[in-house]
Amino acid sequence: MTARLLLVNGPNLNLLGTREPGIYGSATLADVERIAAEAASAVGYELRAVQSNHEGVLIDAIHEAREDCAGIVINPGGLTHTSVSLRDALTGVGLPFAEVHISDVYAREEFRHHSYLHDVAAVRVIGHGVDGYAEAVRELTALIP
Repeated sequence: MTARLLLVNGPNLNLLGTREPGIYGSATLADVERIAAEAASAVGYELRAVQSNHEGVLIDAIHEAREDCAGIVINPGGLTHTSVSLRDALTGVGLPFAEVHISDVYAREEFRHHSYLHDVAAVRVIGHGVDGYAEAVRELTALIP
């Protein structure tokens, strides 16, 4: 079996490059996927990427990852602060995962300070811009036997 990671990007991350560039920068979702894929390749992994504005699509992708992935890198976007279902999917599949946020959520609005994934993520990379995706890939794959 090929070593593979699932990259999950949640709601509104399809707007990267044009959405609030003062917070998220000018990199696009395609740039993020390329950065993560290059980091994965450098450590011997393939990467499958999914982005959706629909929670159920993300949950389905996480469930499917049980079949062929060794871990998950996820930026859940706003679902970070609201979705018990996403947390349940991630813990339910039994794969280690890295939680990534482009911006420093702790320097933003108070409601962004809470993460339903915080205590169950194997890796957390917060506020390192889009390069945080590569960092998350490296840290996560270092934990996978």
